[in-house]
Amino acid sequence: MARMAPRGRAEAHRAATPLELFFDLCFVVAVAQAGRQLVHALAEAHPGHGIPGYLMLFFAIWWAWLNFTWFSSAYDTDDALYRVVTLVQMAGVLILAAGVPRAFDGDFAVVWFGYLVMRLALVAQWLRAAHGSSGPERTTALRYAAGVSLCQIGWLAVLLSPEGARPWVFLALAVAEMAVPALAERDHQTSWHPHHIAERYGLFVIIMLGETVAAATVAVQSAVDEQDELAGLLPIAAGGLLLIFAAYWIYFAVPIHLHLTSNRQAFLWGYGHYLVFGSAAAIGAGIEVAVEQAVGEAHVSLFAASACVTVPGALFMFTVWLIHSRHQKRGPAQQLVLPVSAVLVLSCTFAGNAAVLLTGLVASATVAVGATLTARQGQALDG
Repeated sequence: MARMAPRGRAEAHRAATPLELFFDLCFVVAVAQAGRQLVHALAEAHPGHGIPGYLMLFFAIWWAWLNFTWFSSAYDTDDALYRVVTLVQMAGVLILAAGVPRAFDGDFAVVWFGYLVMRLALVAQWLRAAHGSSGPERTTALRYAAGVSLCQIGWLAVLLSPEGARPWVFLALAVAEMAVPALAERDHQTSWHPHHIAERYGLFVIIMLGETVAAATVAVQSAVDEQDELAGLLPIAAGGLLLIFAAYWIYFAVPIHLHLTSNRQAFLWGYGHYLVFGSAAAIGAGIEVAVEQAVGEAHVSLFAASACVTVPGALFMFTVWLIHSRHQKRGPAQQLVLPVSAVLVLSCTFAGNAAVLLTGLVASATVAVGATLTARQGQALDG
C-alpha cells in the first residue's frame, strides 16, 4: 500500500480527475430526488413541510460532497485503494438518494445508513492519511477521523427524536459537522489546492444548473403532452432558460482561486456555497411548479408559483455576490449590480403571468450591465 502523502498546494496544472467527475454524477440522482420532493410539496401548497425538508436533505447531500472534495484536493493519490474506497463512498451516495423520498415523510433511516457507508469510507481515508504522516499533519488527520465518527453517531439523534424537535436536532448536528474542519485544522492546515477547489465548486454549480435544465425540460414536455397550453408555457420556458443562462454567466464571470489564500477565507467561501448550490437547484423546482400552476395541476396561487422561481433566483444572485463575486468587483457601480438585481428579481413576483419571463429578462440585463461595467473598467486601466 502506497503512503498517502499530501498534495502540494502550489502544484501546477492541478485539475479535476475523471474519478471526481464520476463521483459528482452520483449526486445528480440525490439532488433530483430532493428537487422532486420539493416540487410535490410546493405544488400541493405545503411549503412548511417541503422547504425545511429540502433544506435538511440538501445539507446532507452537499456536506457529503464537500467532505470528499476537500479531502481529495489534499490527499488524492489516485491509486487502486483510493479508487475502491471512493467507489464505496459513491455507493453510499446512491443509498442516500434512495432514502430521500422517505426522509421527506420523516423516515431518515435509509439516509442515515447511506451516510454511514460514506462516513466509514471517509474515516478510512483519514486514517490512511494519518498512517502516512507524522507530527501536526497526523494529528489533523486523526482529529478529522474522530470528528466525523462522532458526528455520524450523533445523527442517530435525528432518528430517535420526535418529529417536532427533529429540525432543531438537525441544526445542532449540522453546526457540529461544520465545526469539525475548523477544530481539526486549528494547528495544521491540510494542503488543499486553491485552483482545484475553485474548479470543483464550479463544476458542481454546473451540475446544479444542469439538473435545473433537465427538471424544467421534463416539466414543460409533460405539460405540452397532456395539455394544449403551449402559448402559456413558452414565456415560462423562455424566462427559465434566460435565468439559468444568466446564473451560469454570473457565477463564472470572475476567477476566485486567487482569493482562497487561507482556511478562513476558503471555509467561509466554501460553506456559503450551501445557499449557492441549494438555490441553483431550487430554481428548477420552481420552474416545475410554475409550469404545473399554468396548466392547472398545482394547488397554489399564481403569486406563490412565481415566488417559487423568483425567491431562489434572487437568493442565488445575492449569495454569489456576497461570498464570491464581490471579492473581484471594483467600485460601487460593480458592487451594486447583483444586490440591486436580486431585489428586482424579487419584485417580479408581482408580475402575474409574466413573472418568470420578466425574471429571465432582469437576469439577462444583469449580465449585460455587469459585462459593460467590466469592459469599461478594462478600457480605463488600459488607457
